[in-house]
Amino acid sequence: MIKHTENPLVFNTAIGQKKRAETVVPVQNTCPFCDVEHLTGILRTDGKKIWLKNKFPTLEESTMTVIIESDEHLGDVSTYRLKENREVFRFAFDCWDEMIQSGKYRSVLMFKNFGPRSGGTLRHPHLQVVGLKNTDGYGQISPENFEGVEIHKNGVTVTLSTRPIMGFVEFNAMITDLDNVENLADMVHEITAYLMSSYMEGRCDSYNLFFHHFDGQYICKIVPRFITSPYFIGYKIPQVSHPQTLAEIAQEIKLRLDKNY
Repeated sequence: MIKHTENPLVFNTAIGQKKRAETVVPVQNTCPFCDVEHLTGILRTDGKKIWLKNKFPTLEESTMTVIIESDEHLGDVSTYRLKENREVFRFAFDCWDEMIQSGKYRSVLMFKNFGPRSGGTLRHPHLQVVGLKNTDGYGQISPENFEGVEIHKNGVTVTLSTRPIMGFVEFNAMITDLDNVENLADMVHEITAYLMSSYMEGRCDSYNLFFHHFDGQYICKIVPRFITSPYFIGYKIPQVSHPQTLAEIAQEIKLRLDKNY
């Protein structure tokens, strides 16, 4: 039996073409997120962190926003100082939670693209917060997607998925109380630093962070990105690494977390 899902999100091609013209192939070699003086649609600021409306709202029936994390064009969660990273997470979660609590959306998604294989178009560090008016962004997600090899549990539960959404390696950092968001930030910092330096002998240059407000928890799923498997693209069949490989990766991360936290 074929499993029927909701209609897909509708992408506005005209806006998408305009976005590509102004960001991917800019007339001048200027990063729009560095050009703070000309930013529009600003919703909130905190120091160098800025929450604003997305200039290119390519999805219909949605509210698309962007969080500029820093004025460091080459900054990243994996390289920020711990204090700065915690401040970024606190600010981002406050913005995300504001949209959730507004009650205007069926679901509100927050995610981050980093690197050439992540689906992003701009290098400047940023997150996206998208309110979907008619779509359940968690409709295809199950609790089992966050279960797996337990790596850490002290205010923040960290697991390595044995039933990933896409595969092969997906880390999950989970909290039940926003008072622990800074501890969550520390876990994500350490895991992304590992992905960008040690994982696959340094061959990983991209990752995604997917934030879920799901089943009474705030969850950050951390996914290293490579070329997507044709099994997933063509058949929605995820793959997972061999249990021994998962155990080895989990042990590497556990040693890092135990040493620093």
